[in-house]
Amino acid sequence: MFKIQAIQDSDTQSRFANLCGSFAKPGYLAYAMVDVDTGAPMGFSQFEISDGYAIISDIKPVIGLDDFEAMFILGRQTMNFIDLCGVHILKASKSTAEESFLRAIGFKPDGDGYSVDTTGMFDGNCHH
Repeated sequence: MFKIQAIQDSDTQSRFANLCGSFAKPGYLAYAMVDVDTGAPMGFSQFEISDGYAIISDIKPVIGLDDFEAMFILGRQTMNFIDLCGVHILKASKSTAEESFLRAIGFKPDGDGYSVDTTGMFDGNCHH
């Protein structure tokens, strides 16, 4: 079992980024995924919301962990939060996550990276 929570301070953001083989980006929002029973870090996402679109820079597991289902939920939670903020165009680079993972959570290749329009994706109607 795990929980996903917003990261509230830059030290925690840096620690999770490092554990996941990335680096913290000042000003970006971030989520931490931790094991409920042990408190052990499991994954990390980091993103920025701009006018009209959002950029997800990281959706990564802690180095050495391999739990596709948990990472899928982290990715979709990140996307849902952005969608709830009223931003429906999401962009990701090739370094955000593995291509197969990005495709699994809904992204499609778009030029040098990936994008997805989340309009209707999280409204419960299964039309997307």
